[in-house]
Amino acid sequence: MDGHQLTARLVAAYEQHLRAEERSAGTIEKYLRDVRAFQLWLGRGRVDNIKLVEWKSYLMLRRYAPVTINSMLAAVNSLCRFLGWNDCHVKYLKVQRRLFRESARELTKAEYARLLAAAQALRQQRLALLMETICSTGIRVSEVKYITVEAARRGRAEIALKGKIRTILLPKKLARKLLQYAEQQKTASGEIFLTASGKSLSRRQIWAEMKHLCSYARVEPTKVFPHNLRHLFATAFYQVCKDIVHLADVLGHSSIETTRIYLVTSGKEHARQLEKLGLVS
Repeated sequence: MDGHQLTARLVAAYEQHLRAEERSAGTIEKYLRDVRAFQLWLGRGRVDNIKLVEWKSYLMLRRYAPVTINSMLAAVNSLCRFLGWNDCHVKYLKVQRRLFRESARELTKAEYARLLAAAQALRQQRLALLMETICSTGIRVSEVKYITVEAARRGRAEIALKGKIRTILLPKKLARKLLQYAEQQKTASGEIFLTASGKSLSRRQIWAEMKHLCSYARVEPTKVFPHNLRHLFATAFYQVCKDIVHLADVLGHSSIETTRIYLVTSGKEHARQLEKLGLVS
């Protein structure tokens, strides 16, 4: 019979492969979610190029965003490579680079300030400090665990991710606030941001706590998620230093093309730039 049979055992082996490659927890979760969605759609069918093309067509009919479709195809292509199914590969959609970000997803400094104020008003000190930490350093939400008491004392955190180690400087004011919070929580060493039971905060918990602030802060929920704080940091940092290479190093990007995505202006800013051209009489 033509094609390959995708089983739960093979997906489990793929998960172990991703972990062995030291992929981030977020990447592993995303790839597995997309692979399992494909597996559910596939049912008892067998994997071949025709099925992969049909999967892509199905996603397009469901009106997924092109970038989302490509990320889902990337997960399935990665799975096929791992399994040695070299005859199975689906082409990505060709997407022109975005000239501006949608206003519905652009978090401004003013909105960020309202989120902090809302967290403080709701006595969610941990969440407020966590948002300040992500936004003032540009770290990924998966890197929060590297913000330790020792790092706050040194004024820098050593982050190991994707086989690379980079040093993140902590602003002096942030370091003081982190140490004060750790002292209040009686945390003498190790991670600063912990649950009540002493475990690391999960990406999902951080996401949910931030979403809870939206109505209090009068900020659209589409703008409120941890990675948008990293975007805000990138924009603010570049406005000050105008050095994309330096910014790429700070963010931990291996490619400047990735960093450029963070610097796309908002739709309103793009419109203002067009108006300044003065090409309409």
